[in-house]
Amino acid sequence: MRVVEYALRRDSGGAGEHHGGDGVIREFEALEPLSYSLITERRRHAPPGADGGEHGAPGRNLLDGEELPPKAIGRLEPGQRLRIETPGGGGHGKPG
Repeated sequence: MRVVEYALRRDSGGAGEHHGGDGVIREFEALEPLSYSLITERRRHAPPGADGGEHGAPGRNLLDGEELPPKAIGRLEPGQRLRIETPGGGGHGKPG
C-alpha cells in the first residue's frame, strides 16, 4: 500500500465565533491485492454546531472516486485508490 495523500481537509469545520476543526484526508493506493474494512461515522449527518455555530462538513469514503457507504468491506486490486475524508467539527457560537 502506498500513501498518496495525507492532509488537512481545509474548510471542513463549521463557521462560528470559534470555527470547527478541519477533518483529515487520507488516500491510499493498493500495490498488491488487499482487503479493507471501514467502520466510519458522520457520513450521512454532519457534525452539529453549538450555540449558533454551523455544522461541520460530513465525511466521505471513496473508492476510485465512487462514494462508499459509512460501513463497508471490500477488496482492492493493484492501482485502486481508497480515499477517506473525515468530517469537520461543528462551529461554536454565532459566526461574526
